[in-house]
Amino acid sequence: MRENGYNSVHSAARLPLHHDLPPPVHIGPYELSNNLAVAPMAGVTDRPFRLLCKRFGAGYAVSEMVASNPQLRGTEKSRRRTDHEGEPAPVAVQIAGADPAFMADAARYNVERGAQIIDINMGCPAKKVCNVAAGSALLANEPLVAAILAAVVRAVDVPVTLKIRTGSDPGQRNAVAIARIAEAAGIAALAVHGRTRACAFTGPIEYATIRAVKAAVGIPVIANGDIDSPERAREVLAATGADALMIGRAAQGRPWIFREILHYLQWGTALAPPKVAEAHAAIVAHLGDHYRFYGEAAGARIARKHLGWYTKDLAGGDAFRREINAAETAQEQICAVDRFFDTLARSGERLDYRTATAAVVDARDAFARAGQTSLRGGEALAA
Repeated sequence: MRENGYNSVHSAARLPLHHDLPPPVHIGPYELSNNLAVAPMAGVTDRPFRLLCKRFGAGYAVSEMVASNPQLRGTEKSRRRTDHEGEPAPVAVQIAGADPAFMADAARYNVERGAQIIDINMGCPAKKVCNVAAGSALLANEPLVAAILAAVVRAVDVPVTLKIRTGSDPGQRNAVAIARIAEAAGIAALAVHGRTRACAFTGPIEYATIRAVKAAVGIPVIANGDIDSPERAREVLAATGADALMIGRAAQGRPWIFREILHYLQWGTALAPPKVAEAHAAIVAHLGDHYRFYGEAAGARIARKHLGWYTKDLAGGDAFRREINAAETAQEQICAVDRFFDTLARSGERLDYRTATAAVVDARDAFARAGQTSLRGGEALAA
């Protein structure tokens, strides 16, 4: 196998299991290849990004949320979000809405278009979602939660999963009650972002609440929130007892975090950062997927944010991002990427992140001081 080639990214996923990894997770008839999932993130987890993360070892990926309103199905955005061509099983699609009948119909619609798992969004704190009583706003209405879950489970013959937060606000944490409602309704697995709706993406992660959810139900529980390093992944598994981990912002620009976490959990040692040549090849392949998926003009525009994430904390990244933001064509982007990584390769064989390590150490120390119940971390974008 070529060590610096894009095809080498599967290597970590084939390592023998270490005792720090929980048993394999089953969602309905599907056994996930490992215990790491990509969080659904609006504007991020499109098909090219999901495929990229799976190539780097993610065992599961959930799509960007698809609105349940049938009037929106004909839009170009909705059509792309229901395009799963070439995506390996299981194909998981997240739906969002507040009307049980609309949600049931949306589930059927997406199953007809290839969804093998339906995920229900009750975790997004965005105002435009919560203002229509969807996303995490639903957590304040337990009877409506029960009605939506029951309607969706009845509507389809594929597994249905649920993503939630710990409650509406710190004074109204009801994740355990929601989890029990979900299990009773037939939900196959539950992902919990360890903050309330009111906390959005800041403040301590409530790993103790996730642990309470895990203790309350028999279905798989996936922990989500501020899992940004292999060390943190092991700490979160120990603190929550979760069956799996869901990773959001930390995968933006560093999709290889999945194989790094797998290696650490399996062997207890840190995996070296990717070689410059391997990262270069992976990024160029990701760009190619983008251009094919969105078309060249839109693909080049949307790729700017990914290229910004890829080069954050790398030498010369600021100048590169200015160049990329001025580039108008795919060819200009590819040429800029080639120049940037050719320059990096002259400075060293592997990627050299300049500022990330200290932040990880600081966060790990804070975790220990907090007694492994909560941890103040940076912004997490996984809704």
